[in-house]
Amino acid sequence: MMRTAWCFPGQGSQYVGMGKELAERFVSAREVFERADEALGAKISTLCFEGPDTDLTLTRNTQPAIVTTSLAALAALEEALDLPAPASAAGHSLGEYSALVAARALRLEDAVTVVRLRGEAMQDAVPAGTGAMAAIMGIAPDKLAEICQEAKEDEVVSAANFNAPGQIVIAGHAAAVARASKLVQERQGKAIALKVSAPFHCALMAPAAKKLAQRLQTVAVAPLAFPVIANVDALPNRDETRVKELLVRQVDHPVRWEETVRAMASDGVTHILEIGPGKVLAVLVRRIAKDIEVVPVGTPEGVEAAAKLLNKRA
Repeated sequence: MMRTAWCFPGQGSQYVGMGKELAERFVSAREVFERADEALGAKISTLCFEGPDTDLTLTRNTQPAIVTTSLAALAALEEALDLPAPASAAGHSLGEYSALVAARALRLEDAVTVVRLRGEAMQDAVPAGTGAMAAIMGIAPDKLAEICQEAKEDEVVSAANFNAPGQIVIAGHAAAVARASKLVQERQGKAIALKVSAPFHCALMAPAAKKLAQRLQTVAVAPLAFPVIANVDALPNRDETRVKELLVRQVDHPVRWEETVRAMASDGVTHILEIGPGKVLAVLVRRIAKDIEVVPVGTPEGVEAAAKLLNKRA
């Protein structure tokens, strides 16, 4: 029996041209971009469709651009067929906002304006060059925690993303991340420095979490139409009174993506729709739960493939 879940991508999935074909083909997708443009008071649609890449990759732009494109893809899918609700949804970091809009907990307009502030706050939390992130392969989570403890000295370094088996991202002060990376390599692991603008999902993001909490005070949260698995604890949440707290904690705590996908697998999910630009999550899901089939839904062809799959179930 088919059981579906929805997943929404986070920062790093953006590319110039994303959403353009969706907006040209589907009226509902075009309306999503128009609503986002109006809410932001800026043409996020033009930035998605035409770039330039240097502007699109600025965190304050990337975050609302990805959320808008993801929700445009969802709108296109809803236009293409009578879309059944998923067993659950989740989003990788930023993608949690897309998931919450999909679950009718947040308004599109609130989501795009909040994530613009979120991007600015995360960028401003640490002076340029102070922080760093690195992808770690071949080291178990408990061993990596010991390495970070050994490397931090009087600075911050900790796990930021538990992405998939054998792939964990660390974040913190640049020097501490460098020390931890050196220890990883000495212990037969692999460390790759990441090109990022700030050290996300670690204690250095506490100022950003505080700013986000203040902004979320003005946002209304409605009952969730289906559970959204939160990044910070990898547990399905259907309690609207917890949404803001979970979003705030997410900023300076690690993303538990591997546990999130395993929770879906334990719930009997057989198919995941990756709704939004790119195919980053499809790669991770296949490493975590090989039996789950992932259908990327970020282009008209993806919408058609997902519609065909879901119509087959019906």
